[in-house]
Amino acid sequence: MRLRLRVSAGASRRRVLGVHGGALKLSVKTPPERGKANKDVLALVAETFGLAPSDVEIVAGETSPDKVVRLPLGQAEAALRCRRALLGSAP
Repeated sequence: MRLRLRVSAGASRRRVLGVHGGALKLSVKTPPERGKANKDVLALVAETFGLAPSDVEIVAGETSPDKVVRLPLGQAEAALRCRRALLGSAP
């Protein structure tokens, strides 16, 4: 499945903030330089959805705060894991 993200890089905390405009909003500490923030984004998405970082791939928006990632999950399973993450439960 593909998931839209809205990323705030260089933030004070690394976390999932919620949903904004149909995208999952994230913040990462790493500044957006030379792809460093993208690695942090992939790690946070993987952690949030209970996946290995190698299972998550940025398919659009590598240099933009608006990104699209591919997850090896069906839509229903991804929605369930996302809800759990937003409510503070383990995926």
